[in-house]
Amino acid sequence: MVSLVIYLAVGIAFYWIIKYMIYDEVETRLKVEMRDFESFIRSHDTWNNNSYFVENKIEVVPVSGEYNHAVVFKDTLLQNRYDEGIGPFRQLTFYTIIGGVPHRVAIRKSMIESYKLIEAISAAMVTFLGLLMISMFMFQRRLSGKLWKPFYDTLTRIKEFDLTKKEKLQLPQSEVTEFSELDDVLKKMADKMQHDYTSLKEFTENASHEIQTPLALINARVEQFIQSKDLSENHTYWIEEIYHASRRMSRLNQGLLLLAKIENQQFTDSEDLDLVDLLKSKLSDFEDILTHKQIEVKMDLRSRFDINMSPSLADILLNNILSNAIRHNYLNGQLYLESDENFLKISNTGSALSTDPERLFERFKKESAGAESVGLGLAIVKQICDNYSLEIEYTYHETIHSIIIRQEVKEVTG
Repeated sequence: MVSLVIYLAVGIAFYWIIKYMIYDEVETRLKVEMRDFESFIRSHDTWNNNSYFVENKIEVVPVSGEYNHAVVFKDTLLQNRYDEGIGPFRQLTFYTIIGGVPHRVAIRKSMIESYKLIEAISAAMVTFLGLLMISMFMFQRRLSGKLWKPFYDTLTRIKEFDLTKKEKLQLPQSEVTEFSELDDVLKKMADKMQHDYTSLKEFTENASHEIQTPLALINARVEQFIQSKDLSENHTYWIEEIYHASRRMSRLNQGLLLLAKIENQQFTDSEDLDLVDLLKSKLSDFEDILTHKQIEVKMDLRSRFDINMSPSLADILLNNILSNAIRHNYLNGQLYLESDENFLKISNTGSALSTDPERLFERFKKESAGAESVGLGLAIVKQICDNYSLEIEYTYHETIHSIIIRQEVKEVTG
């Protein structure tokens, strides 16, 4: 685009320069004709309108009164004396005295050949510049493709690079110094990322095992104490408090470890799933508690909601949403399940919110003060949705709490 603008500017400038030079040449020749005419008048002091200088037309007209002594050039159209067509002429007008009477003299020169010359030069220039621009475009495109090929090869390798696998990032060798240095930096970054990922994965796995083991032991021992008949009522109360605290710590540990695994994309298995079908099967798992709380379930599942994701994470996603919708529901409340090809919506009746609904997706942000809640359920749901490019929204209107999951809409550019 820059070259095109430059070529247009150069072409226009070149056209006006050529036109200026041709006009300057024609006007110089007209001035010579004017001097020849004045020399002829000084010698003969008369003029015959039938006299013509070569290639020119001269018109001599007597004038009366005051007249301007200026020499004026202008363009005009006249009938060509060699054919019947109207052609362009350059005219020089001046005043002189012939036989003691002032006369206006107009000397004209045909511009047909000059215009043909300008047209020929302009056409040649446009053709030359056009061919030059096309040639440069093809050359630059080929050269650019060759120069940038290592970069695009590197970009392709980076896109295909999987952090969760043990294969190191392999990049093609490049003779371009800058690309070679870029490849070295990318390799070091990839190695460091793989090392950090492996370290974090090992820590997560070790933490999951090492922390859960003593917590399970604490819970087992506390349960034995609770079942013991030798404890006083006061001792039983404190042991139950310890038991609930240890169970909450266990759930908290499991939730944080699960979040770490999701963020580090350790759930690499994936398959095509229909969340609507999975939702129906999950609903049967909560049948007992639904019956116990006498919650009415209303379904308007109009179509499938297909997505490619880890079955484990899909199960956790729907389990957390349904668990929240049932746990925070009223006795004799209602549960609404809706779906379309573009969204999946789970709604429930519940108490009024005292905080911004969107903030409930933050970690440890919870509306309920119950000991059973650790404030990570919706944070896990949000993290799963983010990993699979799903949009999630929490809305509240007139005691109805709704969580809506949508396929992320990708913008189309054209």
